[in-house]
Amino acid sequence: MVSVPHVLSGISIILLVIYGADVMAGGGGAGNGFLPFDAMTRGIGFGMPPIILSFVAFFMSKKPPFKGLGIMLIITGALIIIGGVMSVTSIAESENTARMVGEGGALIAIGAVISVLGGIKIKKSLA
Repeated sequence: MVSVPHVLSGISIILLVIYGADVMAGGGGAGNGFLPFDAMTRGIGFGMPPIILSFVAFFMSKKPPFKGLGIMLIITGALIIIGGVMSVTSIAESENTARMVGEGGALIAIGAVISVLGGIKIKKSLA
């Protein structure tokens, strides 16, 4: 059954895949990928909405148990964690080391929270 939370979670995954593909295509540089955005604009446009949509999807789907939504949230969290790890590992190329570590660590933590929410959703659907 497809519901609004499933659609929101699907949009989150699509945005994160586009974000990641653009970063990989451009080597992380500003405007070097297929999207004509700098890193900050790309992060705000393609990174923040998936985080917000994931939380909205989780809290919208309180009553019926959605195992599929839990899996989608875990995928979203994993993609965010991968982005955080990539941000932290690209520190050698950046002059703003402290900022990159902070952003990468925050992404890893947010991704972990979203993955845990997905696990909670799966656990509730099995009960």
